[in-house]
Parts: sequence; C-alpha cells; structure tokens
Amino acid sequence: MNTELFQSELWLARPIDEVFGFFSDARNLQTITPPWLDFQILTPGAIEVRAGLLIDYRLRVHGFPLRWQSEITAWDPPHYFVDEQRRGPYRLWVHEHRFRRSENGTVVSDEVRYAVPGGALVNRLFVRRDIERIFAFRRQKLLERFTGTPESLSGLPHKPA
Repeated sequence: MNTELFQSELWLARPIDEVFGFFSDARNLQTITPPWLDFQILTPGAIEVRAGLLIDYRLRVHGFPLRWQSEITAWDPPHYFVDEQRRGPYRLWVHEHRFRRSENGTVVSDEVRYAVPGGALVNRLFVRRDIERIFAFRRQKLLERFTGTPESLSGLPHKPA
C-alpha cells in the first residue's frame, strides 16, 4: 500500500492548555471543518475524549455522502493525541496532533499518513488538493478563534508538505 504524508504547523498566541482544551472537545471539529463538506458528528451526547473512543461522522465529498468512524488511539493531554479512521473513504488515515509550548504561545503540528483507493494518481488528481484545502480552512478558523483575524499570524508559518 502506497502511503502519503501531509504535515502542517501553526503557531497560536495562546497557552497550550487553552489550545489543547479546544481540540479536546470533539464537537469543535465541526467548527474547523469546511462547510462544503457538510460535516456532522453522529455520535450522540457528550463526547469524553480518551484513548479507545470511537466517533462517528457523516460528510459529503464532491457531493457523495460518506460515513466515517475514527478512533482515538493515543491521548496524552496537553501534548498529543492520534485519531485513526476505522471506517471511511481512505485505505489508511492516521492523524497525529501535537502541541508544544513556544515563546508566548503554542505550536500546533499535524501529521497525516494516508492511503487512498486508486493510489498515487487519485491522490495527485483529487485527494491531496482536498486535504490541502481542508487544512487551509482549518488554519484560518483556528487563527480567527485564537487571535481574532487570519492576518495576525506570527511565529512559525503554515508548512504544507
């Protein structure tokens, strides 16, 4: 199986506990997911994030409805967590979220290892572009949430792989 790698890094001028706290509320994923995906969390009630937690979603990709289930496979507040697709459109999806204290703020790092049906060609033509757009939207929403405007980024740049 051919795997791909996407990485990004973002500096936010907020303390690590506040930034991690936002990510530890699974319902906030809807806030930082682009509206064109029509993303909805299907898991009912309060979601206490922990290792072993399964979360069910529904979304649309290029108009096609999809269901997705992820499992939190590692949980180390306020530094690290991993979600892995258990059911969904990818052959593999492992998303590592890392948080580290930085001068006057927090660095949020994402590393996604993934594999798609159809391999490198499908990735190059469709999937990689979608992932980059999704993470660009996420970056903008995080900047708005934690700094007030997307233009107020300073420190480390966004680094698409």
